[in-house]
Amino acid sequence: MRKATLCLEDGTYFEGRAFGAEEEALGEVVFNTSMTGYQEVITDPSYAGQIVVMTQPEIGNYGTNHDDQESARPFVEGFVVRECSPIFSNWRAEKSLDDYLRGHGVAGISEIDTRALVRHIRERGAMRGIISSSQSTREQLGKRVLQHPRMAGSDYVRSVSTERSYTWPVESPLFKVVAYDFGIKYNILRCLAARGCDVTVVPATTLPEDVLGLEPDGIFLSNGPGDPEPLGYIVENLKKLVGKRPLFGICLGHQLLGLTLGGKTYKLKFGHRGGNQPVKNLISGKIEITSHNHGFAVDPESLDEGQIELTHMNLNDQTLEGFRHRSLPVFSVQYHPEASPGPHDSLYLFDQFLDVMREYRDQPVRSG
Repeated sequence: MRKATLCLEDGTYFEGRAFGAEEEALGEVVFNTSMTGYQEVITDPSYAGQIVVMTQPEIGNYGTNHDDQESARPFVEGFVVRECSPIFSNWRAEKSLDDYLRGHGVAGISEIDTRALVRHIRERGAMRGIISSSQSTREQLGKRVLQHPRMAGSDYVRSVSTERSYTWPVESPLFKVVAYDFGIKYNILRCLAARGCDVTVVPATTLPEDVLGLEPDGIFLSNGPGDPEPLGYIVENLKKLVGKRPLFGICLGHQLLGLTLGGKTYKLKFGHRGGNQPVKNLISGKIEITSHNHGFAVDPESLDEGQIELTHMNLNDQTLEGFRHRSLPVFSVQYHPEASPGPHDSLYLFDQFLDVMREYRDQPVRSG
């Protein structure tokens, strides 16, 4: 048995059992409350720069497979569980979680008190940490943690965005969509394609004139990792696209739209990560059970009420979860409708995007 340690930046120290790769993992330690979907979590680019703690006690019991990946590879820096199941059973399974992480160079630690760890993060806030199976002392690990950059103020999008454009085509396209890749998940592309959208995915740095040159019916702004504030180059591009085509943003895309429309963002104490967040649709009055993965949020007080209508609110802490422009074809949500924990509570948002694109396309005169 390989021993491993988890050391947080405030000196909190856990000893457990190593699994996955024999590597050190450095990142912001956060927790996810989902009971299933650990492979989707591991491969979500929004987790770049983070060590993820799963609150579900046993993880790995249904193995891993190629189809459940949300991107080409894992993006978590490290993985923390109470128990990593050595046995997996599922007709779709291809390999164990241990083998999967080892093959992708991701370090994990198990056999620690994850309840105590999560309570600590809830009380003190998300903080940097390190997973190590080396012989380093607590003091040595602590120094390495404190030298690691913080999430706030760092640009992680450049490290996860595609380097080249690619297409996610459909046989009989109804709409042409350009999707900015800030860390896009495959299931978002599947949801758009299932509704007849021929999608071209472009790098985060793509200029607005190049996007418009593709003559899309709509522009999608994807999820992604980290702090939106350092992404001024994206915000400047989006300012030139507002009003030119319908815009639909999810997660980081929502935050970037908030900044584009003059709002401000702030860092949550420990973020929202999991598949059981209750969100109220302020337009319909319905409650949606939603999937989240974000550590930052848009400040609703910073948005101009004359131009922006708040559409969704988190019932746990009243965090803003969605808004739309009162006169332009622009709307966004903070959560992930494609993850479908409801299971279908939020899929209407993709249909709403189609309705907005259809209405905009049918206008007699279209500028841009």
